[in-house]
Amino acid sequence: HGAPPMLGFLYSWPEYAGPEDEEHKPHFVSTTKFAPRVPDDEWSDLAYAAWDCRHGLVLLGDRCRSPMGFVVWDPMTGCRWELDVPTGYMSTKQRGAAAVLCSMAGCDHRVCHEGCFRVVFISLDPKNGVGVARAGIFSMEKGGVSKPCSPLHLDDGATIDQMPSVLVQDALHFMVRQPQPYVARAILKYDLGFDSLSLIHVPPELTTTVGSTILMAMEDGSLGIAGITHEDKFILHLWSKQMGSDGVEAWTHRRAVDLKEFLPIQNTKKRVIRLIGSMEGSDIIFVTTDLGIYEINLKSLRWKKLLKRERFRALIPYVSFCNPQG
Repeated sequence: HGAPPMLGFLYSWPEYAGPEDEEHKPHFVSTTKFAPRVPDDEWSDLAYAAWDCRHGLVLLGDRCRSPMGFVVWDPMTGCRWELDVPTGYMSTKQRGAAAVLCSMAGCDHRVCHEGCFRVVFISLDPKNGVGVARAGIFSMEKGGVSKPCSPLHLDDGATIDQMPSVLVQDALHFMVRQPQPYVARAILKYDLGFDSLSLIHVPPELTTTVGSTILMAMEDGSLGIAGITHEDKFILHLWSKQMGSDGVEAWTHRRAVDLKEFLPIQNTKKRVIRLIGSMEGSDIIFVTTDLGIYEINLKSLRWKKLLKRERFRALIPYVSFCNPQG
């Protein structure tokens, strides 16, 4: 059947949003006739926000709990599984991230509704003047968390962007900001097969934090990165990590797109475009302008409006075949 379609999306508010914006609710917007199944218990009273979504599963986190609580939710069936963050991850002094993915052996990840999943926890713990990154995996089948992998030392004060991870060739990738010698971006890679952490440098043009940058899992199976620099606030640059003839992977600049040439923008002098998400396994990104939220196919340059809002921090697509159970 090919790749599953996007049935809807979840979104989160900017960090500065107040309680009146209901930033701690799992907002789900359907883009098709699909209606997600939401548990009819006290869900609406819990402070869950969307963190990640993959293989038909949504990861919701509750920062108000101590220890922090997470829920894995299947919008197709309405099933949900609650779990607490393991000891040593994401305390009040730590900065971390989390990702969800199917763990069923041999699954093609087109209809993942069996409740077999893994949640990867990434923690950045400041210690002795350096940032120590660790990773651990919660397995539904084992009912617990694995021992953390060998730590990776980063600069003290390093943070993980509050954007969903991207999965490329059995490795999860997270955007990281490091403060030394100046605030710069890098990519934290967690290899699921080798249970190891490593750091990938981004293209020099996107090193500093001015502008907008997101990670992508490209249609050709490579790791991609899309960015809009501060100097060219409407020019989108797209890179992908390709294997060279010498057997070494390197960033390749694939194209530059002037978004203002085809995307509706009301005030080009005062407004900028922000990148707020991508769809894994495709060349589709999501952007916000002063006129709303848009989906852009970078291959065809076709776009469509998804919602009339502009304050999103992250848009997280829900991708699955519409195959209701029971």
